[in-house]
Amino acid sequence: MLMKHKQQFMVMGMTKVTFERYDYREMLYNSTFCLVPRGRRLGSFRFLEALQAACVPVMLSNGWELPFSEKSSTEYGQAVIGDERRYYSGITRASSQEEEIIQDRVMLHTSRSNLMWNSLPGGLFTLPQYSTYLGDFPFYYAKLGVKPYTKFTAIVHVVSPLVSQSQPVMKLLLSVAKSQYCAQVIVLWNCDKPLPAKHRWPVTSIPVIVIEAVSLPYDTIPTDAVLSLDEDTVLSTTEVDFAFTVWQSFPDRIVGYPARSHFWDGNKERWGYTSKWTNDYSMVLTGAAIYHNLRNMVDQMSNCEDILMNFLVSSVSKLPPIKVTQKKQYKETMMGQSSRASRWADPDHFAQRQTCMNKFASWFGSMPLVHSQMRLDPVLFKDQVSILRKKYRDIERL
Repeated sequence: MLMKHKQQFMVMGMTKVTFERYDYREMLYNSTFCLVPRGRRLGSFRFLEALQAACVPVMLSNGWELPFSEKSSTEYGQAVIGDERRYYSGITRASSQEEEIIQDRVMLHTSRSNLMWNSLPGGLFTLPQYSTYLGDFPFYYAKLGVKPYTKFTAIVHVVSPLVSQSQPVMKLLLSVAKSQYCAQVIVLWNCDKPLPAKHRWPVTSIPVIVIEAVSLPYDTIPTDAVLSLDEDTVLSTTEVDFAFTVWQSFPDRIVGYPARSHFWDGNKERWGYTSKWTNDYSMVLTGAAIYHNLRNMVDQMSNCEDILMNFLVSSVSKLPPIKVTQKKQYKETMMGQSSRASRWADPDHFAQRQTCMNKFASWFGSMPLVHSQMRLDPVLFKDQVSILRKKYRDIERL
């Protein structure tokens, strides 16, 4: 594309015939944006050429750590980072994207919103297996003025046999069902013992559906939000309500209670996984978390599905999850002698999860997880401050 005095784009890698028609240096210095694809390695001298010509570099090399980035991050803020897997992963993919764009320009009555092209996650969602309705994607809610559905579906994962009415899972079902925001509760029964009779489950005012399955077909859930819970989770109704009201303000993130973090292990030159209690976290586990109902969600991977969920959400939103705190400490110890309990007690547990993290980082082409220190605490949540003020008027006169 050519502007009157200045080119909008500088495309590199022209054919010999085309190249001889133009002066390369002149085009470079008259360009606003310069594509910087990877060279023989991740880096490319095109980047230095673009900087020398005062041209905005468009980086197309996933995982390339820019030189002196620890000192010059503010300067690199002017660079454009493109995901080379989207539009430039190959001739077939690039041609397909061009056809999609042309079709949207010609067939205006069936064209998709520009948000699908110019906002994250961009062209990834123009593929036929994804919905064309932007309201299905929580990262578009703010721009569309769309508010998420006012109810959630709770999914409780059960792997232990039902022995007593005093088991934590029974108390959990009652607490969740009492939430004013809960539309239904689905119990995923993944236990080697027979499914208990219907009368053994608690009686609630909302439907409690028990399904013998490992994973759930998420496209059958009517609500935007899903509250995922492990059977041993200890949450009150108020804490469930608080987490959901937080998620309504951040529908493009995972909101929950148990947090974990990742770090780079310089000695082993690989990503590490830690559960140490610090002010820093980058993941919220789905053992007690609310997230958007993902259509065509990947099947659960043993011991690593929650890590993959955090990778997926952070890679799209470029934001960390949100940790909410309880009025009482979150209990992560497992109850009973279930298969899940033995798995968490397994000394190989963290080694398996670290292996998953590095495998996922390889799949994504980079580490998408983002660290955060933000915690939302339910201080004064549902406390009737206005009523208390009327009761203690004398305090205001002090």
